[in-house]
Amino acid sequence: MIKTGKQNLITDVPGIQVGNAQDELIRTGVTVILPEEPAVASADIRGGGPGTRETEALNSDCLVDVVHGIVLSGGSAYGLDAAGGVMASLREQKIGFNLGDAIIPIVPSAILFDLLNGGDKDWGVKPPYFDLGFKAAQAIGKGFDLGNIGAGYGAIAGGLKGGLGSASFVFSEGESKISVGAIAAVNSMGSLTMPGSKTMWAFPYEQNDELGKQPMPEKNTKIDLDFSFELPLGKNTTLVTVATDAVLTKPQARRVAIMAQDGLARAIRPIHSPFDGDCVFVLSTGKCELSDPVVGVSKLGMLAADCVARAISRGVYLAETMGDLESYRDRYGS
Repeated sequence: MIKTGKQNLITDVPGIQVGNAQDELIRTGVTVILPEEPAVASADIRGGGPGTRETEALNSDCLVDVVHGIVLSGGSAYGLDAAGGVMASLREQKIGFNLGDAIIPIVPSAILFDLLNGGDKDWGVKPPYFDLGFKAAQAIGKGFDLGNIGAGYGAIAGGLKGGLGSASFVFSEGESKISVGAIAAVNSMGSLTMPGSKTMWAFPYEQNDELGKQPMPEKNTKIDLDFSFELPLGKNTTLVTVATDAVLTKPQARRVAIMAQDGLARAIRPIHSPFDGDCVFVLSTGKCELSDPVVGVSKLGMLAADCVARAISRGVYLAETMGDLESYRDRYGS
């Protein structure tokens, strides 16, 4: 049996917590995903304009085998400072690798571009992202809002107000019950809706009316395959973290990340453009054994991709209008 988790959030995965912080004046924010214990991690980056920190350490041939958190941030390259704030918070709690008297938390991160969304970016000498990262790490918990929050606060998605979304599944695999969830900060160049329609590309994956009972495309509707590219380009990126309690090696986590990237293609068109920095992280808390390392990973990756598509769509569906950035529900109705 496959069903949504109790909260339909990434935090339905045992041992995963999320914290958010945002600055309403600047129109930006930070989202932090923290495992209660160090977690195996990997990443897959497919956008043509990524901005990341410590993602090379996630390669299978690198020494570090676990991480202490993942950060998704607005602010373009300035937002990479958010990971430093998270590290400071974790260090205060003595969380990290212990090397002599040093404590070093490993916190890979990725950023999206939200510098042209109408917020006041005249922050002076010190960008706000270190402090936002610290604040988000101090606010972690199992429940959190969606839409205009965290890294999705100032996001724009294909001409609509973007946002932060999440979704989850629980399923049986052999004798284990596996949890998998995704969280997405959606700031895409591509559109989430079919041309000339309110129907989201991800409508087949909707669970329990989480997208407002998406309408089916009209029968024999001919879809216009062209796309109007909004100028100026280069102000985009969708960031995703997938978490699971399945036991995964780093190579297996990498395979799940690769498969989960397909969730972006199910929800956004176009995706992985030269102007997006699309990135998927995977965290494994390693509590539940897969009965078969091939079939189990395949099923996990399949459902992770479905969660990603749903999380992306929920982030935009639940976003609210901000200034002249119109929300999905204000444009099309709920």
